Amino acid sequence: MAKSEAAKALEAKQKAARRAEKERRRNSEDPRDWGWWKQITYAYKATAKVDKKLNLWMAGAFAVPVLLAILVAALTGGTAFSWVLWIITGVVAGFTLAVFILTNRMKRATLEQARGQVGSAAAALGLLNTKIWTHDLGIAGTRQQDLIHRAIGPAGVVLIGEGEPGRLKQLLAAEERKHAQLTADLPVWVVQMGTKEGQVSLDDLAKHIRKLPKSLDKYQVTEVRSRVKALDAVRPRVPLPKGPMPTSARQARGSRRALRGR
Repeated sequence: MAKSEAAKALEAKQKAARRAEKERRRNSEDPRDWGWWKQITYAYKATAKVDKKLNLWMAGAFAVPVLLAILVAALTGGTAFSWVLWIITGVVAGFTLAVFILTNRMKRATLEQARGQVGSAAAALGLLNTKIWTHDLGIAGTRQQDLIHRAIGPAGVVLIGEGEPGRLKQLLAAEERKHAQLTADLPVWVVQMGTKEGQVSLDDLAKHIRKLPKSLDKYQVTEVRSRVKALDAVRPRVPLPKGPMPTSARQARGSRRALRGR
């Protein structure tokens, strides 16, 4: 049966929409729109700029499984087919291990690049899984560049302070009261980032947040996010210092999406 003019027009419209979306994704600067190979390439280039030993580590990580596979194939004295299987296994294992090394070196490079800068917590918060956690930078602060950031996820609301401990204590206490009023009985966690006793270091911040007791399901998390918007709407945002920090946070997010394998 011949297609009607309406059906032909709809099909042409759908094809045009698919082509437009494909072109948009090809030219997009958002890592979420990229293919997995472009994402890994982006993660590698961004990390290699600040980690001069990355190539050595990745080459070693790839070579060891391949050499082991060849050694096993030689010792077992199998057929040509078994040789091919062993080599393929070694290549797959080597690639997986190299990506694992890239993941860890990327995280280390991102944190090292941010270390000592105002707003450095952004780099650590950028390493959280964005499908589970959301974070807001600089929700409160002082003229002395003490900053309060916020993460919301399965553990509830997490307030992260960075700056001078004495000023942070008061600032965090005030923010904790405000958020506790909005979230009722839901948990509000307070974390000071730093190197002193009782503080959480930049390197351990993301891990510390992920390990907090989980008390909310995804629907409750969405509800909490909606509630805190009311608080944010009635106060001005604290401008974060300009510099490498936004780039580092973006780099971490893009690289992490690539290395999760989507």
